[in-house]
Amino acid sequence: MGRLLAIDGLNIVRRVYEASPEPDSPEKADLALRHALSSLRTLVNDHEPTHLLPAFDFGGNTWRHDLYAGYREGRAPMPSPLRAALPAFYDKLRGFGMHVVSVPEVEADDVIGTVVLRWLAEGRGEATIASTDKDLHGLIAHGARVWDHFKSEWHDHAWVEKKWGVPAEQLPDLLALMGDVTDSIPGVSKVGVKTAAKLLRTYGTLDAIMAGAGILKDSLGETLRKEREMLYLSRQLVALKTDVRVGVTWNMLAWSHL
Repeated sequence: MGRLLAIDGLNIVRRVYEASPEPDSPEKADLALRHALSSLRTLVNDHEPTHLLPAFDFGGNTWRHDLYAGYREGRAPMPSPLRAALPAFYDKLRGFGMHVVSVPEVEADDVIGTVVLRWLAEGRGEATIASTDKDLHGLIAHGARVWDHFKSEWHDHAWVEKKWGVPAEQLPDLLALMGDVTDSIPGVSKVGVKTAAKLLRTYGTLDAIMAGAGILKDSLGETLRKEREMLYLSRQLVALKTDVRVGVTWNMLAWSHL
């Protein structure tokens, strides 16, 4: 059976870059990308995939910005020295035989979601996602595993339940309820992870929660009714787009050396 390793490239690059307290500079970018390259090589050597997907955000507007103008408005843009250094970094990855995938108007998460679900649906073997991104943990419900490279730990069904209080299949609904400050996804006012998890344990789904909200007489019921549209918009924003035209074949992602 095959082993797919999907790497959330900028998740690693940005975290390595931001771990340094030095001011932005081409030198800082160069050092961070050398460390990121080492991290990617370590991932590949440790996981020994038969197929490798290094996915990177294309940058610029995405379908989520079209859906909600405020999407990611609070997030600082990528430092210009790092952005300027990325094309040469991608060339270096290609030099090692990696097929870098970056698709306009979608995020790396969507590319990973599309490829991982297709891989699993075709019964090709196990799928590992190297990322710390919350949204990608929903793929655990479909049989994927998530590897946190920075903590060297596996994230599986039990990990999700312990961390968020709901099973992996309910994670998108939980994230929609609580929102996400880093991506400026609004969620529902004053609903945090504990309240969101309690609602989902009680009702099961967003639709059932909203049906139940009609009879809730407290301030939570009132807030849910008032912010219904924003809740469902948040649900769309946290969902992975899983029908991306990725433009690669399994042969192109086949991996045999490093």
